[in-house]
Amino acid sequence: MHGIVLACGNTQSPMITQRDDVHVVPSRPGKDHVDPHLDAERLVVAGTDADLAAVVVRLLRKEKLGSVTLGYVPSGESAVAALWGLPAKPERALDVALNGDVDPVPLVRDDVGGVLMGLGVLSPVRGVGYSDADNVLRGQASRVECTPDTEGGLGLVIRIVHKRLFGTKVEESRPRAFQLGCLPTTAVLDGHKHPRPVDKWTWYRHTEDLRLVRGI
Repeated sequence: MHGIVLACGNTQSPMITQRDDVHVVPSRPGKDHVDPHLDAERLVVAGTDADLAAVVVRLLRKEKLGSVTLGYVPSGESAVAALWGLPAKPERALDVALNGDVDPVPLVRDDVGGVLMGLGVLSPVRGVGYSDADNVLRGQASRVECTPDTEGGLGLVIRIVHKRLFGTKVEESRPRAFQLGCLPTTAVLDGHKHPRPVDKWTWYRHTEDLRLVRGI
């Protein structure tokens, strides 16, 4: 199947850049670089998890989630690739992204207009957190982690991590939504640090899934 490849940032691989269907765009591309390609049947992102998230934000805002198939060729370590079993070798990842089958996966959003593709971390945390209606945090934690649920649950996996003198305690929940109110803390989303400290945060499953190519 023919697709358009968006090579994000300093993508130097000849396998990517020498293709006729490649468009080189900045890291974490915005609407001017992504929107002209959203009529493609298949869009392949070559870059980081944060690059992928930036493209998915444009799909979401232009209401293209249901019509565009999304492939991914990660550059370097990728929580997204680890979660969804994408190939580690770039050549194989590109082949799957261009020719593999679609597998709808949950899309996680936040309350500031972003999406979470792989891993979100809030750290350190002192506050109150709820997974759906359940109180899962009251007090202090080393960090709160969020990933999409890969096991067909409600949409999210939340891990409350407490580092202790003799080991680490992790409390896990699998809600549709997670809400946190806390003292100002740092949010790192798909490897990209949020520009400002946050004192509240929400992750939740979007009503529509992402059409991700996984090659299964």
